[in-house]
Amino acid sequence: MSDIAARNAALRQPWRSLRRQREGAAFGIWIFLGSEVMFFGCALLTFAVYRSLWPDAFAAAARETNITYGTVNTALLLTSSLTMAAAAEGAAAGLRRLTLCCLAATVAFGIGFLVVKGFEYQEDITKHLVPGAGFRLEAPQAQIFFAFYWLLTGVHAVHLSTGIGIATVLGIQAWRGSRMLASPAFEALGLYWHFVDLVWVFLYPLLYLGGRS
Repeated sequence: MSDIAARNAALRQPWRSLRRQREGAAFGIWIFLGSEVMFFGCALLTFAVYRSLWPDAFAAAARETNITYGTVNTALLLTSSLTMAAAAEGAAAGLRRLTLCCLAATVAFGIGFLVVKGFEYQEDITKHLVPGAGFRLEAPQAQIFFAFYWLLTGVHAVHLSTGIGIATVLGIQAWRGSRMLASPAFEALGLYWHFVDLVWVFLYPLLYLGGRS
């Protein structure tokens, strides 16, 4: 298929040109990411305020998190950012095999993150680190720390699961030929995935490294 034919096949209604379609997709994803920045930004700012009020309790609670799981997941997500960037570049260059391989690797790293997180959640539940009745730590402020921990990591996991689902669908469509590599969906997915990874870069030091220095 020629470049012109591929671009025409990637064009969707109501767009009249692929350039305008890309601009529209980029504008839409940036608006969405802006709303996500406001959510996570407010949550992290609130966490920082509480941490400044009760530094000792938050430090003691942070030491209860499993830094090994957190570090492994950080490595998985940082690596997935590389493979996602390669997938987006491959799609832009029309390199089908590279795009598919890198998308598959990205999905694998994302699933690996969720599996590790599942083991970590299981350990947290076993150690009675869920806020509420039976919470193990004595300091009441520690429950606030773990309320943020479950909220932030849970919402992050939902976002990552969404990214995995979209990457899987795009990969299958590209493999079958129903989704052209010239589609702006690959670029939008890349931006979304990098945002999810960036959120974790902030969560990791706040939730795992505090109180360990």
